[in-house]
Formats: sequence, structure tokens, C-alpha cells
Amino acid sequence: MADKTSYDPYDTLHKFSLLLEKQMNDFIYLWKENNEFVKMSNFGSEIHSRYLETLKKNQEALASVLNLPTKSDVTNVSNLTTQVEEKIEALEEQIWGLHDSMNAQSKEIESVVKVSKEIIKLTKQLKTELVKTKKEQVDAKSLYTELQEVKLELMKLNDFRDEFNSFLKMNKTAEQELSSGSYSK
Repeated sequence: MADKTSYDPYDTLHKFSLLLEKQMNDFIYLWKENNEFVKMSNFGSEIHSRYLETLKKNQEALASVLNLPTKSDVTNVSNLTTQVEEKIEALEEQIWGLHDSMNAQSKEIESVVKVSKEIIKLTKQLKTELVKTKKEQVDAKSLYTELQEVKLELMKLNDFRDEFNSFLKMNKTAEQELSSGSYSK
């Protein structure tokens, strides 16, 4: 069997493009050395740039009359859009920062509220304790008054006891004198 090789069109196209590229490079190299060609191409470039400038001005004038955007208008809009996006991102960051600080303040407020509730609870407890203490103080004053009265009564009873004891002594003495017969009439 014979060895069959398949036809590759891309390989042929590649070889053809390499050959064309080499011929064009040689052609440009030859014309590069020619001063007249360089002057002519420079002149042609200047005319072409003037033509493009005039065309651009005419397009802008026509676009402004027809109220159509030009390439520079689209560029300006693109730049403005980019600036707006950057500002929106900066604002979003500020908003997130404010949101975080508000959350932190909210937590602080919650802790202050908790402490305030505890203080109110303690104040109520202190108030009830104060009422109890005042009641106890009133009771203590009445007990003090009663104790003063009892003390006064005890002092009277002590005085009475002393008088009674002295009377008993006198009575004993008198009895002893009577029993011993030394009582004189």
C-alpha cells in the first residue's frame, strides 16, 4: 500500500503568508532607502491627517445638528460613569462605616439601658428598704419612748424598793427593839 499524505490547507496558507511577508519586507526596505518616496509618504501622511481632522470636525458638527453622540461624548460619558461609580463605592463604604458605628452605639445604648434597669431596680429596692428603715425607726422611737417610760417606772420602783427596804430595816429594828424590850415609851 502506498503511503497517502493528506492535504492541509492551513499549512499551505501559512507558507504563502510567510512568502508574502518576506516579499513585502524586501519591498519596504527598498523604498525606505528612496528619499523621494519618504518625502512623498510624509506629505501623504500630513494630507491624510488634515483630512481626518476636517472629517472629525464635520462629523461633530453634523452630530450636534442631528443630536447624536460623538466619540468624545461617549468618552466623556464613560469617564463620568467611572467617576460616579467610584463616588458611589466611596459612599457605600461610608454608609457601611456609619452602619457599623451605629451598631456599636446601639450595643452601647443597650448596655446603658441594662445598667439603667439595674440601677432602677436597686433604687426601688433601696426605696423599699428606706421605707422599712423609716418604719423601723418609728418603731424604735416608740420602743425608746416605752423604754424611757419603763426606765422611769423602774427608777420609781427602785426608789420605792429603797424606801421599802429602809422601812423594812426600820421595822426590823423596831421589832428587835420591841423583842429585846428596850423600846421606851
